[in-house]
Amino acid sequence: MTEDHDTPTTLVLERIHVDGNCPRCGAEELRRYPVVSEGGWFQVLKCQNCLLSVDRSPWSRLGPIQLLTDLL
Repeated sequence: MTEDHDTPTTLVLERIHVDGNCPRCGAEELRRYPVVSEGGWFQVLKCQNCLLSVDRSPWSRLGPIQLLTDLL
């Protein structure tokens, strides 16, 4: 058996583009994506230019992991 070792496996977080301008720097670089912090998982809206957090909303308790019991 041969394995392809040329391309490393990496995780890539999709940052969803949101229309609008940053209130601080005016850049049109707003992205929405999940983050984890001391308070748990959050969906944040951040400017990718100056890193201002425009919005931070609580997300599911396990982030991207969804238990079958949560679907009942």
